[in-house]
Amino acid sequence: MYSGVMEFRPPSYFALAALIDGPLHGYAIVRRASELSCGEVRLSTGTLYAVLDRALAESLVVSGEAYVKNGRQRRDYELTAAGLLALTRESERLARAADTVSARIRAQTDPVRA
Repeated sequence: MYSGVMEFRPPSYFALAALIDGPLHGYAIVRRASELSCGEVRLSTGTLYAVLDRALAESLVVSGEAYVKNGRQRRDYELTAAGLLALTRESERLARAADTVSARIRAQTDPVRA
């Protein structure tokens, strides 16, 4: 079971979210995270591998064996059940936070209150 140690900042959230549909290598994670965040998250190589190292240490992802494709060494990363659970919980937490703030904004701009 996931202990909740890894902090989900946007780079880690979108890096793990990139793996929802299946295993990807590092560069593909970078591209997919950017797509999912509408370009708001642009993972550097250092940030990506720091996120993956933490996620590996917490068993949120597993890594496959290294392989060579087009002359480049690659390794695929895959979300584990614990990783999917952690991502689900974070997604639900963010949705609750957004709902709370949106309700407060609506309450302040409600014409009945004015």
